[in-house]
Amino acid sequence: MNKKLYELPPLPYRLEDLEPHISREQLRIHYEIHHKAYVDGANRILQMMDKARAEGASFDVKAALKLLSFNIGGHILHTLYWHNMAPAGRAGGAPGGRIGDKIKEDFGSFDRFKNEFTEATLTVEGSGWGALTYCRNTNRLLIMQIEKHNVNIYPTIPIILVIDAFEHAYYIDYKNDRKKYLDNIWNIVNWDEVDKRFTKLT
Repeated sequence: MNKKLYELPPLPYRLEDLEPHISREQLRIHYEIHHKAYVDGANRILQMMDKARAEGASFDVKAALKLLSFNIGGHILHTLYWHNMAPAGRAGGAPGGRIGDKIKEDFGSFDRFKNEFTEATLTVEGSGWGALTYCRNTNRLLIMQIEKHNVNIYPTIPIILVIDAFEHAYYIDYKNDRKKYLDNIWNIVNWDEVDKRFTKLT
């Protein structure tokens, strides 16, 4: 029996729809090459493990699970990331709704939140992500730095906003200027989507 594998999800907009903040070519390469590589990588490992188990063969469990975690994490985070953005005409600015109120409650102001989130994403070690999460145990919004795709994650705490800080997210448009990319991405943050995710959790 063929087991189900991961699939590259469709983008929620056209490749050119995030311009001028993210160019068509930047988005195309990020989505079609980098995200697809994580999907393909995860599937290869799953198929290798299925084959080894069916044949009673051995494999390097530690190495396989580490690589599987990296690739699945990359796939899941990218899937969240695409939906965290929208064309500038219906994105950006300060958030409204319940998430806007909660950001003001927990951070004091949207500007304070944006500065903290940008700094966290800018300074993540090596390649990684900045994420806004919600802890139901403490009723707090928490900012999380994720190294690679799978390090420093808070277990069971859901992500409601994520921004990719890998160079592959911005190197065509912004060269090595991560700060400029982060300053611009706030213009296309899809706060309606973030608010929906937050509302489902509360």
